[in-house]
Amino acid sequence: CSSDLLPEPIQFDWDDGNISKNLQKHGVTTQEAEEMFLRGPHIVRDQKHSSSKENRYQALGSTKKGRKLFSAFTIRNKKIRTISIREMTVKERGVHEEVERNS
Repeated sequence: CSSDLLPEPIQFDWDDGNISKNLQKHGVTTQEAEEMFLRGPHIVRDQKHSSSKENRYQALGSTKKGRKLFSAFTIRNKKIRTISIREMTVKERGVHEEVERNS
């Protein structure tokens, strides 16, 4: 688990389709997604995904208001490109809370 994978400075590349999908399906705005990354997600790891030629990653983090979010993303042209972002599952919350306690 490392946030060393994230580009510096953190910048974003948004796909219009993913913006509306994440808002409609999961109720997460681009502002919340960016906030989660800018606050420093606690967990970033490789995601095994065979249908893509680019690496995919997962991140767990929270917004200023304490909303716990999970993101699947890639890094394209040194920018974070969110594929999906949603609320954490119960299991993900447990992992996130354990990492927060130990950091």
